[in-house]
Amino acid sequence: MNENENRENEVFDDGEELEIVTLLTDESEEAEFWHVLTFPYEGKKYSALVPIEEIESEEPSVIFVRIEHDKDGDAYYPVENEILLDELMAEFSELFDELDAEDGE
Repeated sequence: MNENENRENEVFDDGEELEIVTLLTDESEEAEFWHVLTFPYEGKKYSALVPIEEIESEEPSVIFVRIEHDKDGDAYYPVENEILLDELMAEFSELFDELDAEDGE
């Protein structure tokens, strides 16, 4: 059993539950993140993740990973291109604001 299955999901401000995602670092160590949003951008699929220790922060850092499907399932690739990161942050912010506005209606 995965240790994440024993944890309760965090409830975000809007009442939705956030899922824990565990990724391996370049040093093959596990790092845990809250999955905030998955969205398409320019024909590819990306996820916005927040480090688990920053979810309560006033301005948590957001990392983006590209999701690709292969025969073994989903593979996650960190986005390192600064221009693409800026574009993804703008898209994420817009989508997140739209979701927040829909919840407020």
